[in-house]
Amino acid sequence: MDTSLARDNISGLWDKEIVPQLVEYIKIPNKSPMFDKDWAAHGFMDQAVAQLSGWAKAQAIEGMTVEVVRLEGRTPLIYIDVPASADAKSGDDCVLLYGHLDKQPEMTGWAEHLGPWKPVIEGDKLYGRGGADDGYAIFGSLAAILALKAQKVAHARCVVLIEACEESGSYDLPYYVDHLAARIGKPSLIVCLDSGCGNYDQLWLTTSLRGLTGGNLTVRVLEEGVHSGDASGVVASSFRILRKVLSRLEDQDSGKVVDEFHVEIPAQRAAQAKDAAKVLGDAVYSKFPFVAGMQPMSDDLGELVLNRTWRPALSVTGVGGIPALDSAGNVLRPFTAVKLSLRVPPTLDAVKAGQELKTLLEKDPPYGAKVTFDLEKAGSGWNAPALAPWLEQSVDAASKEFFGPPPAYMGEGGSIPFMGMLGEKFPGAQFLITGVLGPHSNAHGPNEFIHIPTGKRVSMCVAKVIADHHAASVAGLTRGVAATHAHTVKGGDGCCD
Repeated sequence: MDTSLARDNISGLWDKEIVPQLVEYIKIPNKSPMFDKDWAAHGFMDQAVAQLSGWAKAQAIEGMTVEVVRLEGRTPLIYIDVPASADAKSGDDCVLLYGHLDKQPEMTGWAEHLGPWKPVIEGDKLYGRGGADDGYAIFGSLAAILALKAQKVAHARCVVLIEACEESGSYDLPYYVDHLAARIGKPSLIVCLDSGCGNYDQLWLTTSLRGLTGGNLTVRVLEEGVHSGDASGVVASSFRILRKVLSRLEDQDSGKVVDEFHVEIPAQRAAQAKDAAKVLGDAVYSKFPFVAGMQPMSDDLGELVLNRTWRPALSVTGVGGIPALDSAGNVLRPFTAVKLSLRVPPTLDAVKAGQELKTLLEKDPPYGAKVTFDLEKAGSGWNAPALAPWLEQSVDAASKEFFGPPPAYMGEGGSIPFMGMLGEKFPGAQFLITGVLGPHSNAHGPNEFIHIPTGKRVSMCVAKVIADHHAASVAGLTRGVAATHAHTVKGGDGCCD
């Protein structure tokens, strides 16, 4: 592959078509089903699907099929099949490229001139919900393939899956993967563009993803609210009981989650965390918008990386039963409810963890209060298989060519349910998990943006990896490596990169 020509082709396509398409896509409030129960009736998801699939169909890729697949009662899925190049008959082998088009809800705190559905370009950044997470994936995937086609570079068959349920836990995706199994084939390389990057200076490979479990914890003490002067001191505060129950799970001083939800961190992952911390320096924590005087939870940068990638952590993401400050009277409230999000280590069984969480929170309620935990979600994490030598060499060369520095390796604190599922279905496949969610890009929060130059460079790296995948497949090096190859450069304990 002529890297200079690929750079020009991909950058030009981003400027001419992809950025304008992302601008229009950001305007669509196609929130994931968890955040819009009437998503089907509202029609925004269909609008986004029509836009993205329409652009895909307009691309001049010979033999490509683009189909919107709809299983009854489920969110739609875009399925794209690009035949192998004429000199690369790949049978049931393929490269599987994944992304999603559903979005997180609005969130408060956007800058006055910005908004979730209001695309704004400032310098290299395109602000708005969903551009980086993960609307760009379909464009970046096809941009890479188009660059190879322009040079007649050989490549395996490529399958692109764009789902519409990822932000709700990808609960529809397994049904589509089973439904399309015969058409998908057996991918030997899986590319996911829904992850993050530690900086915008090099290619970042995601080595692991935490799992997630959570739901709604409710503590009820009364059938209705009563005068606080009359009841306080007699009726225990639901808030205090809730606080006490949460202390069973999390130490309120250190933030450490109890041992039942921890795993032994592989030595290689601990070493990678230290390496990533050296690359990032203070950016490990300075990327977050701390209030003045606020400090991170540890002075050890490597420990902070492990905290967000391999250790469990609790977040309270919603509150119920508490009136707004301007309407809060002197009332002892009947209940307090919180939505809990518990990130769990990559190798912990999240379904089992969810059941253990429910038991822990509900047992022996203080004062006999009614304590209930309604489990909403439980998705296990993912730990990458060992990098095959060809892929390690490819990503190293791609990062140096299109970014400058060599690639960096680090786990991510978030979840991509699709990865664990595919890891089980295709145990011999290699994984390239990367993304554009870097410092201050703020996925799920206010002022989310995509860093356009990084989107371009990631697309270029994907093109090179797809080309190198074909060369490796010709040499018979793409399958079965994960089970036998111990990565020697980055640790070689058989864990992975």
